[in-house]
Amino acid sequence: MAKTGTTTTQDLRSAIERSGYYPALVSEAVEAAVGPEPITSYLVHQETTFDANEVRRHVTVLVLTPSRFVVSHTDEQAADATSPVPYATTSTEVVRLDRIGSVVLSRMVANPETYTPGTLPREVVLTIGWGAVQRLDLEPAGCSDPNCEADHGYTGSATADDLSLRVSEAGDGPETVAQALVFARALSEATIANRG
Repeated sequence: MAKTGTTTTQDLRSAIERSGYYPALVSEAVEAAVGPEPITSYLVHQETTFDANEVRRHVTVLVLTPSRFVVSHTDEQAADATSPVPYATTSTEVVRLDRIGSVVLSRMVANPETYTPGTLPREVVLTIGWGAVQRLDLEPAGCSDPNCEADHGYTGSATADDLSLRVSEAGDGPETVAQALVFARALSEATIANRG
C-alpha cells in the first residue's frame, strides 16, 4: 500500500498487516528505523517466488519522512545448516534524502498508439540509487579495424542500482501499480526539495 500526505504509524502498520507477511516482525523493524519522524508516504510490496520445491515470500517496505528514505526487506528461509527451524531475516536501511542521486521510474504500457494520459501502466519498475551499491559492467574494447590484434583494454559503465522494485498489474493488481506511482512521485519531489 502507498500513501502520501498526513500519515500515522498506525496507517503504515495497517498496510503491513494487510500484506499478511509476519506483520509484527516487519512493523517493529520499520517503526524502529523510522523513529519519531512523521511519515509522508509509504509503499508495502509483497513478492512470492518459487525456488525449486519451495515457495518463498519477500516483503519490501519503503517509507518516506521529511528528511529520510527508509527501506526494509524481510525474507523467509527454510531450515538449513545454520538453523534447524525456518527463520526470517529483516534488514532496514535509512538514507538521508540529500544522498539519493536518482529515482528512475520505468513504465510499460500496452497499445501505446492508443494510450490515453492517466491510464495506468501494466507494469512499473522503480529504481532508486543513493550510492551504496555500484554495478560495473565491463566488456573488451575494440576498434573498427577487423584485422587489428591490439589489446584495447576494457570499456564499460558504472550504474548506481541500490533498489529496484517491479510492480505489475497482473501480479500485484492495479491498485498497487497506482500506489507505486504515487510513492515514486512523492520521493522524486522530496529529493528535489532536500537539495536546497
